[in-house]
Amino acid sequence: MHKTPYEGLQNNIRKLKTPAIDVWENQYSDKEYIIHLEIPEFTCICPKTGLPDFATITIEYSPDKYCIELKSFKMYTIFYRNIGIFHEHVVNKILQDLVKACRPRWLRVMGEFNPRGGIRTVVKAEYRK
Repeated sequence: MHKTPYEGLQNNIRKLKTPAIDVWENQYSDKEYIIHLEIPEFTCICPKTGLPDFATITIEYSPDKYCIELKSFKMYTIFYRNIGIFHEHVVNKILQDLVKACRPRWLRVMGEFNPRGGIRTVVKAEYRK
């Protein structure tokens, strides 16, 4: 099968340099509550075909001392538009980067990828303190 220029990225995906995700100080860190974020137009590139993949990414988290700043997170998600990455890697990399940025009580990332070749992929990853 023909190799794409994106395939080599899968070997070191944990070290992929992504844009910074800014945070702001949570004034209600004594309360346990849930923040729900949805990115209904997420795109990345299939590392095997070089074609675009489309998904809805859903994030739920219970903040501790910091909350995710949305403008920087939007720029973070746009970064993936030109990255060849497997669905499983996308979800786990987003989880890794969000946990590093805001150190939540818990955080869940779900990627619901549009069908490709008759297969719809849903990937879920979770972090708990």
